[in-house]
Amino acid sequence: MKSNQKLTVLFWHRKSKADASGMAPIICRISIDGSEAEFSIGKKVSSGHWDTEAKKAKGGSEARSINKRIIQISADLERHFTILQMEHSHISPIMLRNVFNGLPFDYRKGMINRAVQPSSTILTLTDGFIKDFEQMVDRGLRSGETLRQWRSTRNKILEFVLYAFGKNDLDLQDIDYSFAARFYRYLTVEREKALQEAAAKKQIKNTKQILSIAESDGMISKNPIQKFRCGGDETDIQPLEFQQVCLLWQKTIPIKRLEEVRDVFVFQCFTGFAFQDVQALTDSHVVKVGLKGEKWLIKERGKTGVPEMVPVMPIIEQLIEKYRHHECRIVLGRLLPVNSNARYNGYLKEIAVLCGLDRELNTHLARHTFADMMLNVFGFSLEEVSKMLGHRTIRTTQRYAKVKKNRISQTWEKVRSIVFSEDGTFKQV
Repeated sequence: MKSNQKLTVLFWHRKSKADASGMAPIICRISIDGSEAEFSIGKKVSSGHWDTEAKKAKGGSEARSINKRIIQISADLERHFTILQMEHSHISPIMLRNVFNGLPFDYRKGMINRAVQPSSTILTLTDGFIKDFEQMVDRGLRSGETLRQWRSTRNKILEFVLYAFGKNDLDLQDIDYSFAARFYRYLTVEREKALQEAAAKKQIKNTKQILSIAESDGMISKNPIQKFRCGGDETDIQPLEFQQVCLLWQKTIPIKRLEEVRDVFVFQCFTGFAFQDVQALTDSHVVKVGLKGEKWLIKERGKTGVPEMVPVMPIIEQLIEKYRHHECRIVLGRLLPVNSNARYNGYLKEIAVLCGLDRELNTHLARHTFADMMLNVFGFSLEEVSKMLGHRTIRTTQRYAKVKKNRISQTWEKVRSIVFSEDGTFKQV
């Protein structure tokens, strides 16, 4: 199933419930399409230590601990909401609150808790999830690429269970916290073809999601690996500089297959579309907007179904026109000639060498480059970049684009001319 409902999480300070020492509880409010449910996060602060605008505690180490708890609750609610979306067509705030608190989704006060269902196995559960995901792919609700990633996770879980336990499957009740640590070590160290850290983290994340479904369905009382962290921050992908993108665009490439791949990569750099989305683009995704009839590219992301929309810049207009009579448009109905992912990335390596770039190019780098250029070169706000990328939350966008010194410098120049005179004194307001 797929739910198009929207989740909003708000934290606030219930001053009316302050105790004799002035400490009042912090409340989490869950809102879904106008309906609300609340619960206390189990933390108290005084009025002087609560930032009403930022919705977080302020002060010393205790405030940091509280804010860390707030972030964790937000993440857990988002995760449980995503899982419920896969299982139910309509989700209420009470359902989400129940699941968050480890209760059945349909639990009501005074109701006797259902007995925990008989346990299943990790691969049986994974196979069921993949089967449901296949149906969603068939209906166009999920992408085939994501399905391939889930099948890959299934294969790696099987590999690990055979390696570590000598079995073809493992009962959910036999999985504890050490499962994640051993699985992570297997993927990064012990496996014959060891994975890079980021790829291994993705497998652990997928396994967590599978076990969260088992928890939600009452197969296990608690996700045993939920608190496992792989260690280290997420890989910080450095985008291409704007000058490097210009170099790629202006480079004369005599080999047709490489020229076409270069064009698609530059198209991604100026639209932010992921590989599967740029591959699926057609003329129907070019939409005229507003009284002036400005051209925009508008499409739902294959990965999430969230709309992404970007204005058609002159360079994109040129590329669309360039391939108007190409067989990709005439025969396949596609906007651009896009190869398979493996071949595309292989050709990008050749292009990097041809253009004298001292780094490896890949399809996802273009999306990071777009985010960086929109924020730091063209001056779009983070909220606008998030909308163009089709992200659900600003937090995701913050992983793609970080404010650079040149943007701060440009803003400072504007502020200085408004606030200060040429001799450095304040201007009269």
